Amino acid sequence: MTNLEKKHSIIIAGGGSTYTAGIVMMLLENQERFPLRALKLYDNDGERQAIIGKAIAIELQEKAPEIKFEYTTDPVEAFTDVDFCFAHIRSGGYEMREQDEKIPLAHHVVGQETCGPGGIAYGMRSIGDIIELIDFMEKYSPNCWMLNYSNPASIVAEACRRLRPNSKILNICDMPVGTQRRMSQIIGLDPKDLEVRYFGMNHFGWWTSVKDKAGHEYLPEIRDYVAKNGYLTQVEVDTQHMDASWQATHKKAQDLLAVDPNYLPNTYLKYYLYPDYVVEHSDPNYTRANEVEDGREKRVFAAARKIIEAGTSKVGEFPIDSHASFIVDLACAIAYNTHERMLLIVENNGAIANIDDDIMVEVPCIVGNDGPEPITQGKIPLFQRGMILEQAMVEKLVVSAWIDHDYQQLWQALTLSKTLPSAQVAKEVLDDLIEANKEYWPELKQSPLHVNLISETPVESLA
Repeated sequence: MTNLEKKHSIIIAGGGSTYTAGIVMMLLENQERFPLRALKLYDNDGERQAIIGKAIAIELQEKAPEIKFEYTTDPVEAFTDVDFCFAHIRSGGYEMREQDEKIPLAHHVVGQETCGPGGIAYGMRSIGDIIELIDFMEKYSPNCWMLNYSNPASIVAEACRRLRPNSKILNICDMPVGTQRRMSQIIGLDPKDLEVRYFGMNHFGWWTSVKDKAGHEYLPEIRDYVAKNGYLTQVEVDTQHMDASWQATHKKAQDLLAVDPNYLPNTYLKYYLYPDYVVEHSDPNYTRANEVEDGREKRVFAAARKIIEAGTSKVGEFPIDSHASFIVDLACAIAYNTHERMLLIVENNGAIANIDDDIMVEVPCIVGNDGPEPITQGKIPLFQRGMILEQAMVEKLVVSAWIDHDYQQLWQALTLSKTLPSAQVAKEVLDDLIEANKEYWPELKQSPLHVNLISETPVESLA
């Protein structure tokens, strides 16, 4: 059998996710270019996964009975004989996401799942779980590749770089995919027609070129549109059933562009460039986690239960997560050596000439069966360089804090983040996050040189 004829065995880690069913439907739609022999779901929440798993089993029996399917909480069963692991785990679930958002907002700072203190809290929960998955994979299927799109991707990628530097893991994010889809709508092209240059870190970057395959540059045209409308397009509003918060995020790109009109910004930069605006327009009692729980969470699990009760998918199929086809693109690039050009999170090593080699950057890469080859982006301007260096050090401090169980380094990470106004507030937020995450974080140790803040020190006479 040639490589092109091979059928693949896939495990989806995070099998109980609201995205899992859509990804499975997308895999079924792409059977001609990426055929499957086996599909497994793995999750440590067996009860939640079972609802999704039973519904998918019915879908597969009706649409692709030749694919061997199972769902399990047993890592040995899950990771034995697999070629690719698609990892999209949410450590702590939506319950902890809600805390990531609401605790910072209670202190009048950004409450978001991947940026600022919420992202740091989520990262501290995710590191151990991702490393565990890598270890399972390497023990039971040593030739397997992990395609990881678990958040917060930058912190997770930095942890993998430090703790499992030789592992076969590719870190990727769907955010640029979504933004490039909106760019293509603005100029009337298909996303596949675009060839971009981009530099930054995950949820923290800038497009410097958007060309078609013939080499025509569309960045000025897109910039003119974004300067008036942000990335908000009517097509997207009409077809994606966007929540109001997401519409506001895409509109805010107009203000991000204003800071540097030379490049097209990633929408997540709003949390760093306009944190006061974000806090002002956030409801501390009803955050994005609540939106998701009341929206996509209910829709997906209601659809699953309906299929299970009826015993057939004919009562209402899961929607196809078509934008997730980037995962298949990446898997195909590895399996069939297609040399696909994709944005990936990789160790810098000169890809951006004037920042440190050991920073995990997000840049275009050529992907083949040996993994990614980053495309050099040259030197970047002072403003972006300064922002990247600052954010990279935040994330390095987080990973160091996790490895060393070090309170001081985690406080320093929060203090350094542009999303927090002072070391005092950073400490207050951190102490609340520690309390909320006792079940998930390593126990953090205070420095032997511990010094109390003035606000924590009893008033005494200098004498």
